[in-house]
Amino acid sequence: MSAALHAASPAPEFAASDALQRAIARHTTVVFASSFGAEDMVVLDLIARARLPIRTFTLDTGRLPQETHDLIERARARYGLAIDVWVPDAQELGRFVGEHGPNAFYASRELRAECCRIRKTAPLARALAGAGAWVTGLRREQGVTRATVEVDEHDPLHGIAKVNPLALWTHAEVWEYLREHQVPCSALHERGYPSIGCAPCTRAVLPGDDPRSGRWWWENAEARECGLHRRPATARAVIPVEAVA
Repeated sequence: MSAALHAASPAPEFAASDALQRAIARHTTVVFASSFGAEDMVVLDLIARARLPIRTFTLDTGRLPQETHDLIERARARYGLAIDVWVPDAQELGRFVGEHGPNAFYASRELRAECCRIRKTAPLARALAGAGAWVTGLRREQGVTRATVEVDEHDPLHGIAKVNPLALWTHAEVWEYLREHQVPCSALHERGYPSIGCAPCTRAVLPGDDPRSGRWWWENAEARECGLHRRPATARAVIPVEAVA
């Protein structure tokens, strides 16, 4: 079967929808963590079109590119969904930036990890509090750190289920879905950004490069995770902060 025919097959869409339905059947509260990359827009579209009772949230690190903020507003307008925004603890972030500077993540692996913890993993823990399962847009093809991702997993850090409905999808299947359903996407994808995170930690890559090679490109490929999906992850204490709409 040609790549084009494989990408056009409806089977991946049905399998992803089934994974979301299973999560709802098994867990009282299911939430979706979206970074508004291409994969996450597929998941958001699946949730919205089926009107699934899955709450969407995103993490605003304070360093997101404007294109991501623009897409969040487009998604709100397109789907009419509430999208919760979780932010870092202001005091903790202020202490870190005051001591190490705003771009400390370039100085060492340890400082980069701490920056990601404050801006991402601590807010994620607050966002997941009380949930029975969380949904992501992870795919095995995205890089070596995600090569063993399963559709249904257990997150030992947060003690809840983790559902990756696109785990087995190919790059071609993702973009076939986006085109077929006219799903809004980040303008950065057209500029060579297959993976999008914080602006200073993300850059464009060449065609054929590892899709995550533009993330924290100064580090080894095996370390290019922020901690949200580290396998296994390590728990850290967090300060309760309310979500902002």
